[in-house]
Amino acid sequence: MPASPFSLDAAVRLLRKEVAGYQVPIVDLIAAQTEDPFKVLTATILSARTKDEVTAAAARRLFARAENAETLASLSVAEIEQLIFPVGFFRSKAKYLAELPAALARDFGGNVPDTVEELIRLPGVGRKTANLVVTVAFKKPAICVDTHVHRLMNLWGYVQTATPLETEMALRATLPQEYWLEINSLLVAFGQGTCKPRFPHCDRCVLAELCPRTGIIPRKPPVDKKVQPDNASTWRMVSWNVNGLRAVLEKGFLEAFHRLDADIVALQEIKAVPEQLPAAVRSIPGYQAWWHPAKKRGYSGVAVFSRKKPLNVMYGLGREDFDAEGRVLTLEFSDFYFVAAYFPNAQDGLKRLAFKLEFCQAMLTHLNRLAAKKSVLLCGDLNVAHQEIDLANPKANVHNPGFSPEERAGLEEIMQAGYADTFRLFHPEPHRYSWWSYRTAARERNVGWRIDYFLVDAKSQDRVREAEIHDDILGSDHCPVSIAFARR
Repeated sequence: MPASPFSLDAAVRLLRKEVAGYQVPIVDLIAAQTEDPFKVLTATILSARTKDEVTAAAARRLFARAENAETLASLSVAEIEQLIFPVGFFRSKAKYLAELPAALARDFGGNVPDTVEELIRLPGVGRKTANLVVTVAFKKPAICVDTHVHRLMNLWGYVQTATPLETEMALRATLPQEYWLEINSLLVAFGQGTCKPRFPHCDRCVLAELCPRTGIIPRKPPVDKKVQPDNASTWRMVSWNVNGLRAVLEKGFLEAFHRLDADIVALQEIKAVPEQLPAAVRSIPGYQAWWHPAKKRGYSGVAVFSRKKPLNVMYGLGREDFDAEGRVLTLEFSDFYFVAAYFPNAQDGLKRLAFKLEFCQAMLTHLNRLAAKKSVLLCGDLNVAHQEIDLANPKANVHNPGFSPEERAGLEEIMQAGYADTFRLFHPEPHRYSWWSYRTAARERNVGWRIDYFLVDAKSQDRVREAEIHDDILGSDHCPVSIAFARR
């Protein structure tokens, strides 16, 4: 039995009512629309690491061409890729789906098996997928443990496990079988809608009186809607270091782009020239794009997408060694300049420190020249954490690139010249980061750095209505940051 006094029975009763009005997880929705195990299996494979709305659209396109294993077998991998794009890891999933009909025919007489042990023999099917298919398609007892189930069961103290597999095994031993069919759907919906991985909505949680809130930092309650900025009165602006635009396209970039619903989106580290990118990203409906790639292929580079055409676009800072690396784009609008930048990394041993500090000085000169005419916004990956609050382990990194005294002083000089850190105008709290190393599960543990910024000139601070870090958006080692900027 659980060591915690948390009552799962009471929680399930509350969650049944609570999530009834939530968006139904896509696999459950497809099961409600059809009793075909093949479609449930296919949709479940598509859904891994992908938002439900993207999975739903991809499933509709795929099922229009391949509603069963026989018709799926007639499609090439390239055709499947085109149909399911932009689901996460679409190339790998297309390969698995292309192999699926033959595997079903060879091992199971063309039918989808109904046990976990048999399902995991199919291409692209792990235990999570297999358990979900068993419960959703066949209505047989099984326990599907995704990240939400694993996280919430540990948060509540019902289990104490380190991995989803350990959670599955623990729940098989302790969870009453009456809950096996529904527990995944309940917790996925609740985890997506209320108890989110970062800054859960404890202020409106139906489990507030039951939950021990072990090791979590709740979100701040929302501001009264009367004073919330709206799209008509503000510019929505986003900055995101994508760490390779071609790579992030396979991890739901377009879905995230449309979800952010910004007027201007600045990207850093695109690591590509436009000709290397598919038309779906070169020509996003409703936006115009400007590109400043590095001369060196697969390196650096910035891009800006805007719903409104700027009056003028400036490329670089006017210094060849900076501009050859594709680091700065400046868009002029009627009442402000939008500067998108990717600051140099000082690199191990601070061997590029002098180059970076010279870049900071050139940027400050550029900003001051623009600020003499109208409002100025600087956004991008500045590759430095400003203060100790801006990284998880400041003492261990004091002489490392990104937190050296010299780099911090370079950013401080820009700020002292009158350019405010917009995020800190609204968020004085710690543990808010925009970059996490891919090593040692740093993002899952929130061992990160805040190195992505929007800065605004002093006379225009009152135009900033909100500033946020979107750490729930995956795909890169950075997450997007955003502001709402008042129109004039």
